[in-house]
Amino acid sequence: MFKKVFAAGLLAALALFAVPAAANAADYGTGGDNGGTIVVVPGQPVALSFGGFQPGEPTTASAPDAVTLSTLKVVASASKPAGPAGTVSYTASATQPGSYTITVASATNIATATFVIAPADSGSGGGSGSNANGNLPNTGLETPMLIVWGASGALILGLALVFVLNVVRRNKKAV
Repeated sequence: MFKKVFAAGLLAALALFAVPAAANAADYGTGGDNGGTIVVVPGQPVALSFGGFQPGEPTTASAPDAVTLSTLKVVASASKPAGPAGTVSYTASATQPGSYTITVASATNIATATFVIAPADSGSGGGSGSNANGNLPNTGLETPMLIVWGASGALILGLALVFVLNVVRRNKKAV
């Protein structure tokens, strides 16, 4: 029973640290040929070009729900083949202010492009976007990472201690 619980705990701890590494392992190409982030006003369409694909290769673009690709409202994705030069272009627009990333993927490449919808009244107004004391609001984790890592290490050391004590106890019974 203990071995099963220990194995499950060990697998859970490994999954906790292995899953973020798997997400970072995707090979994102340099196919966003837009020269950085494009800033537009709400509702204005923007042409986004992506390169690095094989000529004629099918590509699939995915975007957040608030973005319209071409004339279709995208729930999941839109598709079109790459051109003779290995490039593909999608027209995107959105009405809500914010930053949107469009990802175009194929069998050989993944390319991304970002565009920002600026608020319609971004040049006027008296708001500063800060909290009551004038500082920017804290939207991150309140607990320092040293405490999080220390607690994780203490938990792992505790599990190792229980395991070692169990092995020593069994060895004393066997002798």
